[in-house]
Parts: sequence; structure tokens; C-alpha cells
Amino acid sequence: MEVPFQAQRPLCCRTIFTHRSHFHINKYFLGNQSFQSASWKKDFPVAGVSCRITVKATNADSSRRRPRKAVTPRPKGSSPRGFVPKTEVGTSTQKLDQTNRTIDMKVEVEEESEYEFDGKLDEVSSVEKPVEAVKLHPEKLRIGALSDDVTKSTKPESTKEVNTLVSKEKKNEDSSIKLKLEMEANMRKQELERLAEENFLKGIKIFHYPEVVKPGQDLEVFLDKSRSTLRNELDVMIMGAFNDWRWKSFTGKLNLTDLKGDWWSCQVHVPKEAYKMHFVFFNGKDVYDNNDNKDFGITVEDGISVFEFEDFLLEEKRRELEKLAKEQAERERQAEEQRKIEAEKAASEADRAQARGEVQRKREIFQELMKKAARFVDNVWYIEPSEFKDGDMVRLYYNRSSGPLAHGKDLWIHGGQNNWDNGLSIVAKLVSSESSDRQDGDWWYADVAVPDRALVLDWVFADGPPQHAKVYDNNHRQDFHAIVPKCFPEELYWVEEEHQIYKKLQEERRLREEAIRAKAEKTALLKAEMKERTLKMFLLSQKHVVFTEPLDVEAGSTVRVFYNPVNTVLNGKSEIWFRCSFNRWTHRMGSLPPQKMLPAENSSHVQATVKVPLDAYMMDFVFSEREDGGVFDNKNGMDYHIPASGGIAKEPPMHIVHIAVEMAPIAKVGGLGDVVTSLSRAVQDLNHNVDIIFPKYDSLNLNNVKDFHYQRSYSWGGTEIKVWFGKVEGLSVYFLEPQNGLFWTGSIYDGRNDAEKFGFFCHSALEFLLQSGFHPDIIHCHDWTSAPVAWLFKDHYMHYGLSKARVVFTIHNLEFGADFIGKAMTYADKATTVSHTYSKEVSGNPVIAPHLYKFHGILNGIDPDIWDPYNDKFIPMPYTKDNVVEGKRAAKQTLQQRLGLKTADLPLVGIITRLTHQKGIHLIKHAIWRTLDRNGQVVLLGSAPDPRIQNDFVNLANQLHSTHGDRARLCLTYDEPLSHLIYAGVDFILVPSIFEPCGLTQLIAMRYGSIPVVRKTGGLYDTVFDVDHDKDRAEAQGLEPNGFSFDGADAAGVDYALNRAISAWYDGRDWFNSLCKRVMDQDWSWNRPALEYMELYHAARK
Repeated sequence: MEVPFQAQRPLCCRTIFTHRSHFHINKYFLGNQSFQSASWKKDFPVAGVSCRITVKATNADSSRRRPRKAVTPRPKGSSPRGFVPKTEVGTSTQKLDQTNRTIDMKVEVEEESEYEFDGKLDEVSSVEKPVEAVKLHPEKLRIGALSDDVTKSTKPESTKEVNTLVSKEKKNEDSSIKLKLEMEANMRKQELERLAEENFLKGIKIFHYPEVVKPGQDLEVFLDKSRSTLRNELDVMIMGAFNDWRWKSFTGKLNLTDLKGDWWSCQVHVPKEAYKMHFVFFNGKDVYDNNDNKDFGITVEDGISVFEFEDFLLEEKRRELEKLAKEQAERERQAEEQRKIEAEKAASEADRAQARGEVQRKREIFQELMKKAARFVDNVWYIEPSEFKDGDMVRLYYNRSSGPLAHGKDLWIHGGQNNWDNGLSIVAKLVSSESSDRQDGDWWYADVAVPDRALVLDWVFADGPPQHAKVYDNNHRQDFHAIVPKCFPEELYWVEEEHQIYKKLQEERRLREEAIRAKAEKTALLKAEMKERTLKMFLLSQKHVVFTEPLDVEAGSTVRVFYNPVNTVLNGKSEIWFRCSFNRWTHRMGSLPPQKMLPAENSSHVQATVKVPLDAYMMDFVFSEREDGGVFDNKNGMDYHIPASGGIAKEPPMHIVHIAVEMAPIAKVGGLGDVVTSLSRAVQDLNHNVDIIFPKYDSLNLNNVKDFHYQRSYSWGGTEIKVWFGKVEGLSVYFLEPQNGLFWTGSIYDGRNDAEKFGFFCHSALEFLLQSGFHPDIIHCHDWTSAPVAWLFKDHYMHYGLSKARVVFTIHNLEFGADFIGKAMTYADKATTVSHTYSKEVSGNPVIAPHLYKFHGILNGIDPDIWDPYNDKFIPMPYTKDNVVEGKRAAKQTLQQRLGLKTADLPLVGIITRLTHQKGIHLIKHAIWRTLDRNGQVVLLGSAPDPRIQNDFVNLANQLHSTHGDRARLCLTYDEPLSHLIYAGVDFILVPSIFEPCGLTQLIAMRYGSIPVVRKTGGLYDTVFDVDHDKDRAEAQGLEPNGFSFDGADAAGVDYALNRAISAWYDGRDWFNSLCKRVMDQDWSWNRPALEYMELYHAARK
């Protein structure tokens, strides 16, 4: 078969080939000069050739060689579509036919040394070269199939010929590649000329090549400077970035091109993450062409989508944060290592200094001792031999008749060395000496080994061995001392002694530091475990309404949200719609489209699936009855929120300012002071910023204020107000001291002008925030004493510089200052009280009732660092739930000994309280006598603000101490260390309050493994679950029963609970001990309340 081709007219490869055509030429075929690109380059200086190509095949056997024929030109128009350059095998000197057409060919070199041609024909000047025919067997349908025949006919016969062949092949390949590049450049130039002309005619001032832009390629951008605002500028530069200016910015200089007109260009690499390129042109200074303020843009085809790019950015951010975290961790590790090195160096120097000091002290004492030491004492003692050294065995003689042991039956020596430096190291029994050369006296002796490094021997004589001797001869309390004649060199001894002391000090310090470190690590572990359990309990606490699978939501994951409308305002609705967003409804994606929830299997729940983005730290959602709204369940205005962990975004810190008049431990009367400190610490531990504004009382306990210093002054209310700053329990506190003397009264409350002074304080606190430039998110005020903050803020400061803030007001006790509380309820954005049950108990109060829509009950907690039996310095033995029995036993014995009670294994009831009618003092008195009737012990710690009540309990104490002194003790005062010992040492804590907004006593008791016995009211009901009656109620809270409770406010009520408690102690100690362990495992810290307060703060800001 012959395939002839004669180029006749200008052609384009698109017209020649219906598909991309591939021509494969075997490297040996090229190597034998059947087709040499080098000769093409020489003879065809332009990128085209004019030729006639014939491919000839035969049906003969492929192993036979056929005679070769010359090729004669065909008439015009006879060539088929497609072509193959063709010469006779082994011939390189043949002439090409003369023609006026060229072939613009693209050559691609493959690894197998095959050559791929995409052709384009254009008209150029004629060249002269004949092309010979190539014959192919029928089965060899491409030129590469000639490989076998060609190589057989041209097989070299020597190594030199092989090397020459390989060298020629290499040259041919290089020439072919160069030809290919030249062809591509020519094609590119023609295409650019076309694009430049088309865009110029259309009035378009920019274009790019290639026209279809794809990720990962180089792009050339062209600007018609004559149409640009930069037409008169010398320099033209490009500035841009990808994906809405969010990815990989670039700047480059444009150069004038060879294209017709005033076209300038530069190259830009398109990254694989691009979906669009944005750019402007400028002169390198201040003149821009930005497409009439719209910027220029080029769409990238087949790239990632906008949403995929968002996810990519988040992944990049995650990797960056992980890298930064590792770098920070490494810096911290190195800093810690350096700190340890410096600390070790300082400690080592301190140990050496201490060792030197101890040696100097010992040496001075030793010098005095040497004055008393002797080699013998006439008629009392002597040593044989008289010359000896350390390590020798000597015989020490003693005249029994010389001292108080004259009539002793047994004689013993108790001895040591070097002023008893190593304690008792010589013990031996003396025997009577019949061979002593001393005739006078009653001589006895003992054989003694002289201790190593002994300079002086020290001893006494006794009538028995250590621990059993009664009569001693101690040389009139001077002891006996003998010089070691051939002793260890004294100077060397003191050098070694200093070294030994230094090593001992180092070891003691190492052990001490290891113990401290181990304890700190265990404390941190216990806290972390409890915090994790509490967070899970917090999430599960609303499981009857909503929960997720998985329970712990991870950013970047897909979760299912389950909702039970039966327990909500959407009960009975035919449809439930899920409305969700992230990050407190502030996520960049906004709210997701409403999603109809589907029924869950075998449940009244419905479910929806959500993809949590990588930059989410919180899921936010509400539910509605229809897609367009209708009735909503938004958790009474709080919305539903579930934290997402592991994301790249963190919740921005909120700034909370507490304005309060009590704060533990610097100025505390009741539970208010504990709450202010503990809540602030817990919220600060959640990475929020907390400040406290506090009066500077003249009675302030400054021992607990660190870095206390004067900061500044400001004027308000006709007086100067000094501002002091300090740290209390790690919290920043600003102390305000008006110079009008309002707080120079010697106490927190004086009962005369409390309303006036606290009102002044509230106003001056807001003025301080304004004048200091503070812009808090939340201002939190407490009880009637700082209630004025609510209305003063709204009336005088909200519109005058503090507009960002929202006011949260907490009622700790409604019994005091109801009028102030009522007004604060009106003005506050959100209001709370200190337990769920108490919020219900006071909901009917006229100052509360109108505001129930913003009134919430949040249980108080205790500070686990202050109340921690594992780290409590006021108890004899640290303990956890794992050794609670041993720990409480030690504490009980210490408490009994300290208070003068009988040290016995009896049930011990503790009462720690203020003695007021609110605390149920008539029930306290009854419980004391009931405990004594049950053969128990009772301890009371507390005082009464009312002198009449105080005197009443003084009389009771006198009576009990005289009649039951070994089983009852009333301590009618405030004693913080003793309270810790009572919490740890008692078996039960009694809290029979008539009303109790929250109560901390029962919470602290459980932290120490003591069982609460309480009246069912307020926070006592919310925290104590009766072991006999409240199992279901406890399970609903994710808890187990933990105490004993009663309903009434009479003797029968307290008897019912107290009798059951004491009987349980007597009848089932194993069960009782397990109950102690159980209550220690429950978390009554601020872990959960702090989360609830943060939810409230966010709700206030909505």
C-alpha cells in the first residue's frame, strides 16, 4: 500500500487531521539517517518543509527483504489527508522535490525513542529536497515497525561503530527536540498575533494565552498599553492574587512584546488551588489601571470550587496552627529546660552553701568537743591498745564502781562517733574483766570496732540495750569522748563531710521535688478527668430533648442531631424543621438552609445530619414547626448550643466585669464572697477575661492580695477616688477608695448607711469603667448591694460610652434589699439566682414575677482548688476517693484530739453554719441531742450575728461541755483551718435550713467524702438526693443518690433523716464507705455552672 502526500496549499492541522495524529519513528531508523532533523535544520531555515511522502507496504513475508523503489511525485491533489516523511533506508543524500508549501510539524519525543508529530501546513518559500519511498510490510502499519529490518541491515560490527551510532542517535534526538520547540514557538506566535488582532478590533485591552486557563500552568497576560490609563507611563507592572485576592499574591513587571501595536505582557503561574485570578496594572507607584474599580479577573477552568477552596484554606490554617503549636511547644520546652537548668544551678549553689554552713557549725562544735575528749580517764575508763585507728578492734574498759551503775547486773555501751554524727553505731554488752592490770575498781570491758572516719568516739554506759535501759552513766550529761590517736586527716574529713552533706541535701531536694511534681500531675489529672466527665454530663443533661451522635462533636466531621419534640413546645407538630449555624450564629457561611427532620428508628426523636465546618467551635440551633418559621423552640431564648472541638477557630474571649462588695478570701461574710471569686476563676479558666471592681475597705485582708499597688486617681461625686490594683486568687481586682471615708468603718456592713455607701460605690465603679476606657461585654452585679449598677448603667452610661455592655444581675438571697432587687430586675438584661429550685420558690414574689422570661436558676459551685482533700494543708493526711476511708479516719482522730473529744470509733456529726433562724437553729439544737442519744459525737462551728442567739448557744455549749464533754464540742466563732478539719473528719454534715438559695456547706462536705443530711429546700434539694427515695431523680441528672433528706421543719423531720443516717453508719460500714467514695466522685465545682453562665452571657448579648 502506498500513502503519497503532496502539500499543495496552506493548511491547518485542524483541517488535515480529524484527530490528533501520531507518527512513531524508531530511534534506529533515525540513527541510520533515514530521517535526520539536523539536515532539516540546515536545509530548511524556516519551520516548514515542502515535501511529498509515500509509505509503501507489501504482503510479502516480513522476514524477506524486498528491493527498494524510488518514489516519483504524484500529481497535485492526489495526496490523502495525513502524511509521513519518507526516505529510502540508508540514504541521506537524495534531493527533495521542489515545492512552494511547508509543513509546520510538532515533534514529541517519547521514552521509547518514538517521535510524535502534530502537523500544520503553511505557505513559505520553496526548498529543494527529494524524498525517497519507504516500503512497509502490510502488518507494519507505522514507521516504527521497520525497526527489526533496519537494525538487521545496519547492525554495527565493532564497539567503535556502536559508540558512533549512539552518539549520532543522541545528536539526532537533541536536534528533533529543538525542532519541536521551534515549531511550537512558531505556532504560539501565530496564535498570539491572531488574539492580539481580534482583541484590538473588539476594543478589548487585555487578553491571555492560553485562552483556556487551567490550574498548575503558566499563563501569559497581555495589556494594550495604548488603551490603558498607563499609556504615558514608562513602567507597567501587574499586581494580583487568586480566589478573590485570598491566595498567593504576586507582583511582576510587563515587557513590550513583538506583537503589532502596543502590547505588553508578563507570565504568571496559576496555582493548582485557583478558581479565579484577580489583578490590576500599575506603574510601580501610584497610577493604576483597575478596570474602572472592578479589577480584572480570569476564570480558571476545571479548578476547585469556592467551597472546596474554603475547606482548603481551613486545612491550610489547621496545618499552620499545628505547626505554630509545635513550634510554641518546642519553645516552651526549651524555655522549661533552661528554667530547670538555671533552677538546678541555683539550688545546687544553695545546697553547697548550706553544706558549708553545716560543716562550719559542726566544726566549731567539734573543736569544743575535742577539748573534752581524752585517751583515758583515771579510775573510770581506758582503751587497749592505746594507739588505734578507724577500722581497728579495741577493748574498752569501764570501772562499774565509778558511777551510777555500781550495782547494775548488766552493763551495755551505747556509742557513736564524731559527736554522734551518724547516731547510734556502737552497741555491745560488757563482761566482767578478771585479767585487767588495774587492781583497783570493778572493771568490765567490751570489744568495739572503731567506725570508719572516726576522729572521736562518743558513748554512754547503761544497764540494758537501747530501748530497754533505765539507768545510764552519761558522764554527768556530758557523755564520754575518746580521741582516736591515729585518726583520719581532719582537713580531709571536713572536705568529705561537706561533700556528703551536699549529696544528702541534693537527694532530699530531688525526692521532695519529685513528690511535689507527682502530686501536681495527679491533681491536674484528677481535675481534667472530672472536667471531662462534667462536660459529658452537661451535654447529656438535655438528652431528653436534644443530643448528637457522636456526643463529642469534632470540627470537620458530620454529626446527627436528635430532637425529641415531646418534651418541648413543638409537641404534636406534624413537622419539625432544624435551623442551624455555627460560632454563636456568627459563622462566615451564615445560617444553613432549614432542614426537615426525619423520624428516628424506634424512638419519638427526629433527626437531621449536619456537616460541621473546620472553623467551627460551637454548633447553634433552634427548631420550628414549619420551614418558614411558625412556633419555635429556642430553649426559652437561650438557643441550643453544643461545643465543637478540634477546629482551627477558637471562641473569642469575652470581657466580664464583676461589681461586688464581698470577695473571698479578702472580705467575706457569707457565700456571696465565695461565689464572686470562684465563678470568676472558673470563667477565666475558660479563656475569658475577668476583672473585679471592689471597695477598698480599711478592714481589707491584704495578706491575700498579690502585687498590691496604687494605680491612679479620678474624681467623681465631689471627692477623689483612689484606684488600687492587685491580684486575688489569680484575678485582677481594682480597689476603689473614696476619700470621703465611706469605707473607713472597720467592717463590710455597719448597719447605719450601707445603702448610701454601696450606692456611691456602684456609681463610682461605672464611672471608673468609663474614664478608664473599659468596654466590657458583660457587667455582672450581685444582690442588693450592687443592684444599683443595673439602673445607673441604663440611665447614665449605656448611651454615653459603655454601649457594648449588657447587665447580668444575680440574686443570692431575696431576704435582704427586696426593693433594690426589684428595680435591678427591671433594668437587667438577664437575671439569675443560685439554684433551680430557689428560682421556682421565689417566682411568685412580686419583684420577680413580672420578669420570669429573663430569670434563670444556675446552681453555685465550689472552688476545687480551695476545697481539695488531696492538697489541703489543714488536714493530717491527703486523700482522694481511692483512700477516703484511711484519710477520713486520720482526720477524725486529729479532730477528736484537737477538740478534746473521746478518741473512739463513733458516728461524728458536723455542723458549720451561721447561727440564724434561716439556718434552722431550733432543728440544730434538736439534732445535737438526738446525735448524743444515738451515742454519736457532734461538733458545731459557727457564730450568730444576733447577740441573743449567740448567748443562747454559749449557754448550750456550757451545758454540753459539762455533761457530754467527751462527745460534744461547740466552737462559737469563725475558724477557717478548723472548718477544713471538720469537713474531713466528720461522717455527716447537717444542714437543716428553713430556706437555702443554694448552700455551699453540703457541696464542700461531699468534696471531703462527708455525707450531707439536709432539709429539702432550694439548692439543698437540687444537690442532695436521698439514698432511699431519690434514685430516679438522681438518674435524671446523671447522678447517684448521695445523702439523706427530710421535708418538714420540725423535730420529727430531722429525726427521720438523722436516724437513718446514723443507723446506716452502724449497720453497714462497707456500704457507708462506698457512699463516701461515691460523693467524692461527684463534681460540685464551677465546671458546669461556668458553662451555664457563659450561655447566659451570650444570650444577654444577642
